[in-house]
Amino acid sequence: MAIQLNHFQSSLLKQEKQPKPLFFTSSKTKNFGVNTAASSSGQQLIQSGEVKPILPKEAATALNSEGFKLLDIRPQWEREKAYVKGSLHVPLFVKDMDNSPITLLKKWVHFGYIGLWTGQNFTMINPNFVQEVEATLPDKDAKLLVACGEGLRSMMATTKLYEGGYKNLGWLAGGFNRAADSDFPEIEGPEKLQYATIGGVSYYFLQLLLLLQAVGKE
Repeated sequence: MAIQLNHFQSSLLKQEKQPKPLFFTSSKTKNFGVNTAASSSGQQLIQSGEVKPILPKEAATALNSEGFKLLDIRPQWEREKAYVKGSLHVPLFVKDMDNSPITLLKKWVHFGYIGLWTGQNFTMINPNFVQEVEATLPDKDAKLLVACGEGLRSMMATTKLYEGGYKNLGWLAGGFNRAADSDFPEIEGPEKLQYATIGGVSYYFLQLLLLLQAVGKE
């Protein structure tokens, strides 16, 4: 009996040491793996030279002299804060309106622990992204500079567009967050382009910090 008990305890310890799976395993949680694969593919396209990395300070030259069109793939609520005048807009992510029990649970976790600070909506990949880009810009030989807030979502978007037949792609390295005020002089919207991705409580902390910096300079 003692040997069997020791064997049972040993088995439990081994199980505890094993990595535990996520507490929900619906098909939608696989999007994380898909997104990671898409961003990896985008990185490979950039490293191979198939997609051209363009820094924000180089964007004006790319748009004005090299014939690139700027494609903003941020969700609508980010674009409403600030956007480059004349840019095209097709969101890669849209608000997730699914109200299934699993999705509601994920929303509760997101808004309870993350949403307060990030101010982001719970999203899903736009299933019609490439088709909407095709409707906006049918010419697949056109030069597209793909941009988002930080660069990761636009890297994913370049993969989808490349697979969809767009071969003259540029990627805004670091996203709008790395842009200076002079990089995109024609900005529309109530906020600065660099801060349009930030939301929630963290946004108000940022506003307070900027105010204190301004006061300190007086």
